[in-house]
Amino acid sequence: MGRTLLSALLALSLSTGLGHAASPWTGGDDLPTNPLACDATPAKAAPKPYDGGQPSKAPDRKGKTLNVVDVPKLVGIGYFNATSKGIADAAKEMGTMKAKTDGPSKANIDDQITLIDNYITSGVDGILFAANDPVAISPVLKKALQAGINVVGYDANSEPGARQWFVNQAEFNGIAKTMVDSMAAEIGEEGAFAIVTSTFTTPNQARWIAEMAAYQKKCHPKMKWLETVEAQEDNILSFNQSNTLINKYGDELKGIFGMTSVATPAAADAVTQAKKCGQVAVVGLATPNAMKPYVSSGCVKSVVLWNPVDLGYAAAYVLRAVADGTLQPGATSVKAGRLGELKVINGSEVLLGSPTVFTKDNINNFDF
Repeated sequence: MGRTLLSALLALSLSTGLGHAASPWTGGDDLPTNPLACDATPAKAAPKPYDGGQPSKAPDRKGKTLNVVDVPKLVGIGYFNATSKGIADAAKEMGTMKAKTDGPSKANIDDQITLIDNYITSGVDGILFAANDPVAISPVLKKALQAGINVVGYDANSEPGARQWFVNQAEFNGIAKTMVDSMAAEIGEEGAFAIVTSTFTTPNQARWIAEMAAYQKKCHPKMKWLETVEAQEDNILSFNQSNTLINKYGDELKGIFGMTSVATPAAADAVTQAKKCGQVAVVGLATPNAMKPYVSSGCVKSVVLWNPVDLGYAAAYVLRAVADGTLQPGATSVKAGRLGELKVINGSEVLLGSPTVFTKDNINNFDF
């Protein structure tokens, strides 16, 4: 609570001086960025040594049935319903994993920590997680490793040493390029935009935003970044924040980025209700089902995401490989059932693949 309040106060203090500041508060993190080329030239991956953690005195689990708990950021939203389905599908397919999903009802890091701690006490073989805060969650995950539990993250990372592997849905700079290029195509090279995110401490959104800022500065330097606001992955707050941006900036606002599967449809709803379709573009990360009404109406032209069912499925297979000892530090790939071989990147991450852009032409081909 204190961390979120501090972030909000900092954001407020910076945003009140936007007219005089050199650049707005973006909500990005302070880590180094690696913006991709402005054209389609692929990035060269630099090899990096394994930087994940290791469980202490883990029992031999090779081929044995694993008792696994999945603790996402929160339960009850379409995105994590989809990752949970992917985990369940993989567990059923393997036949050697019993998996359950148990997350907080809101994206609250304290509740998430309590849940994980309880499962360490009750005893599980493996923990899958999507972190609400990369730093705050790390001590309890390290406690799980010390208890001999296999730990694998997906969607939103912890500190690397607090888990063995992280399944990355797409590389951060790839998401950034796709998002910013999509927005530039809609609002032009001098258009002004704002962002609705979850919180400034949520690891994946902060990383995407940092990479977006770097890529926009490099490849679309005349675009104007107005403001980034927090919405806590709450539907009503996301709508209200989007509506506030529309009213605050008026005709200057040409686009809104939604950084969560909740914020993007809420922003599209706000634009629709404000009768600003065609005047304010919405580009964001969201599940196709949530966006179909807005894409079908023409109010939203592009939605960016990966398949979250595949993300959960891949995470379950990575956990199985870790428990079996077939995925070791230094590996370059891992087998993931129907997904085939997935690449290892950044030392201790497994890459799901490139993001997909959903448009009116293809969105009805997907059901999640």
